[in-house]
Amino acid sequence: MRKEKQRPERLISLTSIAAGSILLAPARLRLCHVKQSAVSRGGCAVQYQSSVAALADVVLPVEEFRGRVARDAILIIGFALFVALFARLSVHLPFTPVPVTGQTFAMLVSGAALGSWRGASALGLYLVAGMFLPFYAGEADGYLWQATAGEYAFGFSSGSSGFFWQMASGGYIIGFIAAAWLVGFLCERGFGSSVWTLPVLLAGNVLVYVPGLIQLSMFAPEGKTLAWGLYPFIAGDLLKLFLAGMLVPAAWGLVNIFRGDDDYGYRGGSGSYSDRWL
Repeated sequence: MRKEKQRPERLISLTSIAAGSILLAPARLRLCHVKQSAVSRGGCAVQYQSSVAALADVVLPVEEFRGRVARDAILIIGFALFVALFARLSVHLPFTPVPVTGQTFAMLVSGAALGSWRGASALGLYLVAGMFLPFYAGEADGYLWQATAGEYAFGFSSGSSGFFWQMASGGYIIGFIAAAWLVGFLCERGFGSSVWTLPVLLAGNVLVYVPGLIQLSMFAPEGKTLAWGLYPFIAGDLLKLFLAGMLVPAAWGLVNIFRGDDDYGYRGGSGSYSDRWL
């Protein structure tokens, strides 16, 4: 019986892996297992897959389906409350109806921690709940605690509610949903614990302003949209980006230390890659 010639798939597979590792290095591509059945046929079918694990999946791994549903529901509700809490930390400026709040920081952290669909769901829940419950930033005269300097007021407000389409700042709340999805999507693929962290968070922050400024333009006087909705917030956004950019990689670092992982699931010292949360 004539021996079958070795197929070129082996070279193609290895070449594909090398190219993917170069092009998608931030995604922490990791080799999984070699199928013995493929090797016995003369091929070398090496599987590879990008990391699609959010921080929440690694910290709270759940195998059973109903357990995952319960975990995800708790996380979505919990992070919606987290955003609502930080929304109450606000600075009211005398020249714009849009306050400076901690919402952006909380949104970036939520997207990075939960991943794309859960992050967007948490911010979507925040939007819906804020129409009926005092989840949004409160008015300038509604502080539970405040410090003032002239016409500027900083403090912890009692919150407010309202239909987002009737609010000058409602577009920013819509933008939070898209931004949380984008940040989560990129962090799921490994950009959340590397030099890419700040660019990812910056991209999410910029995305918030697209619907935010569009809706604000319907309320602001002509030519005042950027003065009301962009320029006063640049310094604060940079601070929030810096804080979130420090927190997210630090959280991954702590997870890796406690898990004994060198990088996104690689079990240090074992010589093999973990596919627990592939």
